[in-house]
Amino acid sequence: MKVTEHIKQAKGKTLFSFEILPPVKGKSIDSIFKVLDPLMEYKPSFINVTYHRSEQFFKRKTDGTFDMVDIRKRPGTVGICAALMNHYKVDAVPHLICGGFSKDETENALIDLNFLGIDNVLALRGDPPKNEKYFQPDMNGHHYAIDLVQQIEKLNRGIYIEDEIADGVNTDFCIGVAGYPEKHYESPNPDLDLMFLKNKIDAGADYVTTQMFFDNEKYHRFVAKCRESSINVPIIPGLKPITSKKQLSGIPSIFHVDIPNDLAMEMMKCKNEKDAEKVGEEWLLHQTRDLIKSGAPVIHFYTLGKPHVIDNVMKQIL
Repeated sequence: MKVTEHIKQAKGKTLFSFEILPPVKGKSIDSIFKVLDPLMEYKPSFINVTYHRSEQFFKRKTDGTFDMVDIRKRPGTVGICAALMNHYKVDAVPHLICGGFSKDETENALIDLNFLGIDNVLALRGDPPKNEKYFQPDMNGHHYAIDLVQQIEKLNRGIYIEDEIADGVNTDFCIGVAGYPEKHYESPNPDLDLMFLKNKIDAGADYVTTQMFFDNEKYHRFVAKCRESSINVPIIPGLKPITSKKQLSGIPSIFHVDIPNDLAMEMMKCKNEKDAEKVGEEWLLHQTRDLIKSGAPVIHFYTLGKPHVIDNVMKQIL
């Protein structure tokens, strides 16, 4: 079932969803099941599976020269989505990114997803490689998320890259895109960032999932601004627990979001990691309750690293 269909059928009730990382290469899918097993009792409407582009580095050869090595540390997103749908009977939402894919590879991935009965995708530009400051598309790849949205939307109309395919099957993907309550770090200003989001919706995107935030007022203002700009699709808030003092600097530097002063001050008082985790859990619980009260269509939890914190919050919500 499509994400938008889940929301429509809920008739105003707030739904829940989770996001997971694929295991690193060489690890079993059991590592994912261990994360999700305790969370499935909360009946998530869907589960997102992230995608990570390959990393390049130089490897010294025996003769002293170097080879460029390309390694994908977390492969298997499509297979994981199929496994989750089979194992849990839950809808899966694979992330598709521009970086690391040519247009042909993107089309082939979409064909595979369609064969598997996966009808949701989250279309993202993705981050630049760790050793590069700016994003550069692959040869014959997409530069922006809107380009990816347009390709998916064309495939939904049976338009393939090869002109000879005149009677290609129409796919039926529900397309999600990212939104940034505190603006994307590369956008010159919030108004232009909102314009870029509107362009993605006009290109065919069906819903928005936000970057994490720790101040609900920023989400509420973002939704209001979207509605003023005629962005009328569902806007799903994304939440992540902050559970250590290190994250006070790590999260803003990596994800370009602010930590509210009240939360930062409480975290700084903590004497150990257990105390910090409790503070983060209480803050997440407060955010979740407020978003449910305000009628958020879905609350999307980034479970990365701390699924037990999500579990504790869900126990107090339901």
